[in-house]
Amino acid sequence: MAQGYQFCKIRAMQSIKLKSKKLLDMRKQLMVIALVTLCVVTSCKTKEVTKDVTPIVKVENVQAYGANPQSSFPGKIKANSDINIAFKVSGTIRRVAVREGSFVKKGDLLVEMDPRDYQIQFSATEAEYNQIKGEAERVISLYEKNSVSQNDYEKAKYGLEQITAKYNAHRNALQDTKLRAPYDGFVQKIIYSANETVSAGMPVVTMVGSSTPEVEINIPAGDYYRRNDFQSFYCTIDLFKGEKYPLELMGINKKANANQLFTAYFRMSIPKGLQTPTPGMAATVVINYKDNSRMQTIIPISALLSKGDTSMVWVYDEQNQSVGQRRVSGLEFCKDGKVIVSEGISQGDKIVTAGVHSLSDGMKVKLLPQKSTTNVGGLL
Repeated sequence: MAQGYQFCKIRAMQSIKLKSKKLLDMRKQLMVIALVTLCVVTSCKTKEVTKDVTPIVKVENVQAYGANPQSSFPGKIKANSDINIAFKVSGTIRRVAVREGSFVKKGDLLVEMDPRDYQIQFSATEAEYNQIKGEAERVISLYEKNSVSQNDYEKAKYGLEQITAKYNAHRNALQDTKLRAPYDGFVQKIIYSANETVSAGMPVVTMVGSSTPEVEINIPAGDYYRRNDFQSFYCTIDLFKGEKYPLELMGINKKANANQLFTAYFRMSIPKGLQTPTPGMAATVVINYKDNSRMQTIIPISALLSKGDTSMVWVYDEQNQSVGQRRVSGLEFCKDGKVIVSEGISQGDKIVTAGVHSLSDGMKVKLLPQKSTTNVGGLL
């Protein structure tokens, strides 16, 4: 029995040693895994720290602003005279003598009003006028012979003046019952028809002139402030391919409209052999500028960086692959997103046009790779 007890004790001790060994091996494995994980994390952090942070920018070559530049603007053909015609008196329309679109000459009858009441008024005034005029002329004749007093003479004189004014007013009112064309042109619209009653001053007919048309365009502030450099003008009409119509600038509004544009007006000349455009047609107006003796350059507006009241650009140094600030002045903003620069940069300089707000003076940069013409979209 003592031997059996001793045997069991030995087996128990062996089992405990075996478990202790397995536990120690497991601890060693865990320590190895922890060390490997630590190395991997440390390696990743090291790679993040050493990552290249050199900014990538886009650069463009500065272009010269050519001599005799020109700008083009969409415009609209307008009649040189476009008015609403109205009666000076009130009444009922008796007859409309024209149709929309018809050509009329100056003085032609357009619309006639019923003249009955005005005819009666004038007839009564005419009779009174003839009576007073006859009496006044007799008193004036006697006064010249010293046969009447000064007082009678003055009463006759002023009475004649009053009735003459009344006579002329009623005669004009009768004549105003006929609405006539103020110039040669076309009837654009008839607003009222026969038997309708209209008040004095209410438009009845709209007319457009038949003489040389005009052109109207809207220009931005940049071109408005360069108006002293305007040299010549012409326009083209899409319908008349290849034909150029010389223009003469008549004036520019001094106040901008709601779209911050300034309206310019031109008088059109019709060269011999060319067709005359009609009002309402679309036109393209070309403005030629004077030859500018200054050496100017033109750059994208995205290249500008403002610092207070100063405008700057970043100039790229190919040798050092870095950028440096340079001040520019004499800026003139164009409508196409470009800026004309008078001083600060020269033709051929490379300037940064994208990423200008993340740079500092002397900073190293990398250029944005050019797009491949054979791998559009960078799929390979």
